[in-house]
Amino acid sequence: MKMELHTSIQADGAQTALSLDGVFYGIEGRKILRGLSIEVEAARIGIVGRNGSGKSTLARALAGLIAPDSGTLKINGHDLAKDRKTALSEVGILFQNPDHQIIFPTVDEEISFGLRQQGLSKDDADQRCRNTLSQFGKSHWAGTPVTALSQGQKHLLCLMAVAAMGPRMIILDEPFTGLDIPTRMQLRRYLNRYAGGIAHVSHQPEDLIGCEIVIWLEKGSVEATGAADKVLRAFSDHMHHLGELDDLSDLSV
Repeated sequence: MKMELHTSIQADGAQTALSLDGVFYGIEGRKILRGLSIEVEAARIGIVGRNGSGKSTLARALAGLIAPDSGTLKINGHDLAKDRKTALSEVGILFQNPDHQIIFPTVDEEISFGLRQQGLSKDDADQRCRNTLSQFGKSHWAGTPVTALSQGQKHLLCLMAVAAMGPRMIILDEPFTGLDIPTRMQLRRYLNRYAGGIAHVSHQPEDLIGCEIVIWLEKGSVEATGAADKVLRAFSDHMHHLGELDDLSDLSV
């Protein structure tokens, strides 16, 4: 069920331009991204798809953490896989599991690390860290061991660490997975305050409410790109249709 909706859209606000042309990516001979060609510009971009559709791989490619096997991928005109210095100011990424992202034992060290990578002195990084904690209403977290934080608080720490670096866009790779409803609501409020662009990756359509544009991935290909309400409605209808089938019986060969 291919849909021909909008392929190039602009919206008011903090714009982020994504440009992909014939992007392929695979691992050990298995194709994960299959010729993605996308041109969108918006402040809030959603990426939706079933598990295994290539969403997380696309998120890593957008952040410049992996380079396509072929094709071109640019964020705001930059190839971030080739220009890692620019990547630090253009894009930050929040992974599904904060324990895979946090590498330092205290809140201060975690927030300051990326700032030092950007070239700030220790004193300036420490001051930016304090400012960030204050802006999020978490000054009392200063010096707190990461082990004392709940899972939701670790997600917030990752967000603060990324936000402190001031990237033009934050990529969210299923950041609400495993969180209860109150924690999800609180994290969403913090995210809604972010002045830069956001690309939110999720298999749950409700997570992407508020996005302007949604990209629907299906088996590594673009199934549809367009206005969020239309694409999410079509995705939900298709998922309900699949739920009435029995593809759990099918074996991959």
